[in-house]
Amino acid sequence: MSNDLMSLTLKIWRQAGPKDSGSFSTYRLIGISPDQSFLEMLDVLNEQLVSQGEEPVAFDHDCREGICGSCSLMINGQAHGPERTTTSCQLHMRHFRDGDTIVIEPWRSKAFPVLRDLVVDRSAFDRIMSKGGYVSVNTGNAPDGNAILIPKENADKAFEAATCIGCGACVASCKNSSAMLFVSAKVSQLALLPQGAPERMRRVQGMVAQMDKEGFGNCSNTNECEAACPVGISVENIARLNREFIRAVAVGAE
Repeated sequence: MSNDLMSLTLKIWRQAGPKDSGSFSTYRLIGISPDQSFLEMLDVLNEQLVSQGEEPVAFDHDCREGICGSCSLMINGQAHGPERTTTSCQLHMRHFRDGDTIVIEPWRSKAFPVLRDLVVDRSAFDRIMSKGGYVSVNTGNAPDGNAILIPKENADKAFEAATCIGCGACVASCKNSSAMLFVSAKVSQLALLPQGAPERMRRVQGMVAQMDKEGFGNCSNTNECEAACPVGISVENIARLNREFIRAVAVGAE
């Protein structure tokens, strides 16, 4: 553990509820270890606030291992902070300097309304998934792993798409608040595998329609979504989504 403790100034968005107007509050922290994670630093702040009789800062977290996608924070204007392919919970304070001022905000998107402080409602993603992000065909018992042969390239691409954790960083970082990277990852994951083939046309049309209904913006190919994604989902999936959608519209959903 490093002995070089840090002093920080935090400017954090505070909002009591979805119908309230929020504002930034400034806090001073001393004695922060560079080896602490960003969320551990927020834990220290909340302990300090509670001891002073103040309301702690609400923020989402769960696994703290970069798996669940809960730790949705905009840190100094960057989704999940300054490190590439890193979630907020995996970000360590050694990536900041003693005396730094850190601005912490929630995701900014009409489709992700703020519930409280740094917590946003991402149930729009759940509603998109409910429109086709699954395989509902009855396949019976689990077959042998080699019963259905899949080209390794397809299997690798499907696995890469499946690593999307649904955190919403792509939406938060996009100037249009587009959810195309998220939706394309979920469509690609199944479109690349034979198990997803029977429902592929209905799936892509249903998920895209729900995405538009939720109020997400359009993709304008700036690729900021890929740059901000903590697991490195490629924008190649957006191209695949577009091809799947055009095919489904041309042929007609089954």
